Amino acid sequence: MATFERHVDVEWSGSVMDGGGTAKAGTGAFSLPVTFPSRIGEPGGKTSPEELMAAAHAACYAMALNGALGRSEGVSVDRTTVRATITADKGDAGIKIQSSKLEATAYGLKGADAAKFKEIATLAETKCPVSNAYRGTMQITVETKVV
Repeated sequence: MATFERHVDVEWSGSVMDGGGTAKAGTGAFSLPVTFPSRIGEPGGKTSPEELMAAAHAACYAMALNGALGRSEGVSVDRTTVRATITADKGDAGIKIQSSKLEATAYGLKGADAAKFKEIATLAETKCPVSNAYRGTMQITVETKVV
């Protein structure tokens, strides 16, 4: 088995409420501004840990879903879209990540009906490494649609 790593560096200046930072991918793939006020309020073009969690979940699940579709005999799809929505609650004890909702849409599905797509999509969620990392700490749901 091959072990691999990825990293992101965040450089922060100022206080948590008045300052901000930049999250930079070690690969150079992105450089994103982050601030605490944009995390819990209006994003204003800045990202948050929760949005980055959603990005990781959507990308990973899209790979798991399309892998599962490819392994399903006689099933093909023109394209899929995946949306991951992370829900968090800010209370007196701080921020608690509550859930991740995955919404998978199949366009041009062949060799399966909507019920079979739902079955494949649900199975794919159990094979997604990010889902497996999140499971146990948050609720994960899968919704599907065929167009």
